[in-house]
Amino acid sequence: MDSKNPAEIVKNALEKAVEKVTDLVTPDVPGAPASEPPSLAQPTEPREPLPPKGDQDAPETVTPTGAPTGAPKTSKSQQGAFLTTAQGVRLYDTDHSLKAGERGPTLLQDHHLREKIMHFDHERIPERVVHARGAGVHGVFVGYGSAESVCKAGFLREGKTTPVFVRFSTVVGSRGSADTVRDTRGFATKFYTDEGTFDLVGNNIPVFFIQDGIKFPDIIHAAKPHPDREIPQAQSAHDTFWDFVSLHTEATHHVMWHMSDRGVPRSYRTMEGFGVHTFRLVNDAGETSLVKFHWKPKQGVHSLLWEEAQMIGGVDPDFHRRDLYDAIESGAFPQWELGIQVFPDTPEQTFEGIDLLDSTKIVPEELAPVQPIGMLTLNRNPTNFFAETEQVAFHTGHLVPGIDVTDDPLLHARLFSYLDTQLTRLGGPNFGQIPINRPHAPVNDMLRDGFHQHAVHGGVAPYKPNSLDGGCPFHAGAADKAYVEVPQRVVESTKVRRAAASFDDHFTQPRMFFRSLSPVEQEHVIRAFTFELGKCYEQAIKERMLQVLAKVDTRLCTEVATGLGLPAPAAEELPEVQPSPALSQLGQVWPVDGRMVGIVVDADDPDGLDGVRTARLALQAAGVVPLVIAARGGDLAHGLIAQRTFLTARSVEFDALLVAAAPPPAPDALPVRDEKAGAAASPIDPRVQLLIEETYRHAKTIGAWGPGTALVGTGPGVVTGDGPTDVVQEVLTLMGEHRVWARLAPAPA
Repeated sequence: MDSKNPAEIVKNALEKAVEKVTDLVTPDVPGAPASEPPSLAQPTEPREPLPPKGDQDAPETVTPTGAPTGAPKTSKSQQGAFLTTAQGVRLYDTDHSLKAGERGPTLLQDHHLREKIMHFDHERIPERVVHARGAGVHGVFVGYGSAESVCKAGFLREGKTTPVFVRFSTVVGSRGSADTVRDTRGFATKFYTDEGTFDLVGNNIPVFFIQDGIKFPDIIHAAKPHPDREIPQAQSAHDTFWDFVSLHTEATHHVMWHMSDRGVPRSYRTMEGFGVHTFRLVNDAGETSLVKFHWKPKQGVHSLLWEEAQMIGGVDPDFHRRDLYDAIESGAFPQWELGIQVFPDTPEQTFEGIDLLDSTKIVPEELAPVQPIGMLTLNRNPTNFFAETEQVAFHTGHLVPGIDVTDDPLLHARLFSYLDTQLTRLGGPNFGQIPINRPHAPVNDMLRDGFHQHAVHGGVAPYKPNSLDGGCPFHAGAADKAYVEVPQRVVESTKVRRAAASFDDHFTQPRMFFRSLSPVEQEHVIRAFTFELGKCYEQAIKERMLQVLAKVDTRLCTEVATGLGLPAPAAEELPEVQPSPALSQLGQVWPVDGRMVGIVVDADDPDGLDGVRTARLALQAAGVVPLVIAARGGDLAHGLIAQRTFLTARSVEFDALLVAAAPPPAPDALPVRDEKAGAAASPIDPRVQLLIEETYRHAKTIGAWGPGTALVGTGPGVVTGDGPTDVVQEVLTLMGEHRVWARLAPAPA
């Protein structure tokens, strides 16, 4: 799997891709709702619809059968300056129903009222049973060519650029739930390749709760809100979840990841992604290999602290969506490197004693390194959330030549389920013709009619063999890049409902995972188990789960038992395991572009604001988004604008904090106006003090100069100086480690 310089391959391919799209307008602060600022008065002069914002993109303009139309992407959006009916008839009024006199009854003949209300009544489609809450964005994938020795898929060739659409999601919550709940995250990527659509439908956790897909309804029913009260929403901290996983111990490995910091990621941009299952790849010579797919974020793998996650759920439940969209709008394009772990395709389908068909197991990267094969760059936000993110349909059976499935029983159930669910959600079998789902390869499928059929099929013979349509369509041969399943030998056996003995070990890998974490991360796992089990009502469920934890790690079990006020089960003789350093999120330095830094200023001190301007420019030069926080919003001196106020700002929004002033209490620093103001009198605005305290408690870097140095004190990760230049530089350096981990280090035993 030798490769040329991956960075050079991606750079060249992205430069070509950029030529095809409009220039991205990067604002100082992302989040403008429209492509032009609004006028103060309501516009009255007719004009064409506004163009999309520079950060937005839409599906390619192709026909339902995959032919490029050459039309601009805006041709799918509204046309013309005037309001019309769905049939294009211009309307002179949409504010009043047609009535028999001004005070008379509404008339049945009001066709515009009927059309408008009818469409409104049917605007919502059923939400996904799982992964209902998500965010989707457009991007490109560039192959390195390093996979060509094991896979013949064209999109992996060197320098090949493939458009993609990626959807991130939580699993358990409804569409209206919060982003930062403790949950597994979906990481689904649709590759619009020249050879057809390939969907890599994975998660941010490499293992799953179950080994066989027949158990999927059980784990989801257990994790969802209790059916009698429909609570709690988007949480696993309740009895039915822990009842199931404490009885169904094959879930233990996933539960360990779920209770770790991976369950509360800092952002979608700082999540790993995994294909979960083992897949079979085929090269041009027909040789096969088994692989696991990995997405490695270029900004590192980072998480929230649990207190942050809880606070954000109330302060900004759309936190992850906003972070993703704002980063793209500001030009900080998220990137992931796609990699594969490669294993010999043996009849046993095992590697180093690990069953590759068991989706509750990983192969440590120390045994099989992740080899990079391409780069994913997300660079355009959707134009319409419903049309794209909500209607996108992923399916594990969307495969291209060179990629095949294995005999993983969980994967086989997904091959049925993902296709079946679209019939209800998207109104019939033609969901593939929705623009976001349309393949970018020619389609000639002989499928006909059905709900929402948009293709206008020609010919009279949608069957094979035929002569009336000249024999078309024809079967493709191997030379025509047909998709041919690997002729894998099927083991002759009897039909049974049971799993192989190699699926029976439910505790060795959870033990390895826990032992691989740093002391800080282990403390977070202990706290997560204690918190979640503490939310359960039934003592028996807590005691049963402690019996499971006793088989994973004695200290973990003992500490959780202490927190629950329960006796720990007798310690078991546990086998030694080899830790995998790749499982820890700590210990490396990462890029900081796209991070948010708050700057506390005194709006009434023009001299101090000059240094703020210097700091702001330095942060922007590093790709960081600075947000000025003042007592009031709007224009300040030296061309500065306050994007946040002491009323609206909260520590969880920022990755670091700069304190450039010691502002006195603002006029609204009153408990009756803002509870954060507190009741105690202070020469400093109490909300600024709270902001600093929370930032410090959450182990984020703090910098200060001038009067601000008196507020921040000293300690690990606190940087002070006479001016902004050196302070900002050191703060940026510390931010590369994500947090000041020394503040969270557990006390020596």
